[in-house]
Amino acid sequence: MSDLLERLRTELPAEALITDPDVIASYAHDMASFCEAGTPAVVVLPRTVEQVQHVMRTATALRVPVVPQGARTGLSGAANASDGCIVLSLVKMDRILEISPVDRIAVVEPGVINAVLSRAVNEHGLYYPPDPSSWETCTIGGNIGTASGGLCCVKYGVTAEYVLGLDVVLADGRLLTTGRRTAKGVAGYDLTRLFVGSEGSLGIVVKAVLALKPQPPQQLVLAAEFPSAAAACDAVCRIMERGHTPSLLELMDRTTVRAVNELASMGLPETTEALLLCAFDTPDPAADLAAVGALCTAAGATEVVPADSPAESELLLQARRMSLTALETVKSATMIDDVCVPRSQLGAMLEGTAAIAEEYGLTIGVCSHAGDGNTHPVVCFDHTDPDESRRARESFDAIMALGLELGGTITGEHGVGVLKKEWLARELGETGIELQRGIKAAFDPLGLLNPGKLF
Repeated sequence: MSDLLERLRTELPAEALITDPDVIASYAHDMASFCEAGTPAVVVLPRTVEQVQHVMRTATALRVPVVPQGARTGLSGAANASDGCIVLSLVKMDRILEISPVDRIAVVEPGVINAVLSRAVNEHGLYYPPDPSSWETCTIGGNIGTASGGLCCVKYGVTAEYVLGLDVVLADGRLLTTGRRTAKGVAGYDLTRLFVGSEGSLGIVVKAVLALKPQPPQQLVLAAEFPSAAAACDAVCRIMERGHTPSLLELMDRTTVRAVNELASMGLPETTEALLLCAFDTPDPAADLAAVGALCTAAGATEVVPADSPAESELLLQARRMSLTALETVKSATMIDDVCVPRSQLGAMLEGTAAIAEEYGLTIGVCSHAGDGNTHPVVCFDHTDPDESRRARESFDAIMALGLELGGTITGEHGVGVLKKEWLARELGETGIELQRGIKAAFDPLGLLNPGKLF
């Protein structure tokens, strides 16, 4: 321990090192439940690439594991510390280095907050689409590490589709530049895409070149109430089958709607079994919403209400964004699942989740990026009750099993981390895991980067 600190101090300022045990403890884990976390030896908050390189060279020399972190808003335990590790928090590397309206790119450090970047590019008439619900606090580096999504994925896609190039500090301290600044490029293997979603297990992202889009018109939102989740999912299928491209298509079940109202008095309709939010950012969103409204009515909607203004639309989006926070107030703890299924199986996924909730005697609220089949069943439970905690974990696993049975995946945007390691092996199979371990060994032969995550 003393040798580690001595070596780190040779090229790091005092303010970059945290050694106070109480403060260190606050960096031990992210927001996931049921994920083990160890006690770090030290927390390092670098401000430069050279400082990150020094940390990795020191870690390699002393064989000390390194756990990279962003804002720790993750939900899979991917940022959880291991005993004796260096926690490498990138939040101080928070500069927007460049915004180019001509090239339609932004160049940023990993600690830049998602919402800060979004607002900065808006000033140039540009748009950075990926918008996780935690966008006011989560970092771009964390978004890249977990390949996060957001509310706009149905039209604009996920983080991976916007990362053009990266600067990455490797396990031995070398600096690797991947990708490009150009609109297209296919030189060699796509190492950039490999790092996206790798959860800090292959290298430390210290700079990112991100693609931007022209800023679209302000979107308008429609809210549709349904007597069942199946009817709402039928409406989703009709909307997509007819070729509509909404900028947002989100679903909240009755449990979620009531939790949001309880938390923030949003005035959402509590009599509904499922509330569907659909938005368009087209030149004539009112016409698009009218067409979608008719499809919702045909699918059995009991009420279809288009927003009158962007301000009213924003209120509805705020309600959706606070869904996970609201469900956290239902009981003392939550487990947030992240199962993505084909859109055609969305109804079966929600019906199956409701059956699992009944079987295990638990409250499970569901909010969903319905347009891309990504569901977030939230298991609410009393963490002081051992039996209820056991049932919560078992129901969580049952939901993942259901997703795989329906042709889906165990994670659409939250990552694997510690929480879903066993399930990753089931999804990928023996050959898939063997090859992924081989990739890990090529980049990190000593196994120092974020050990114990993924597999």
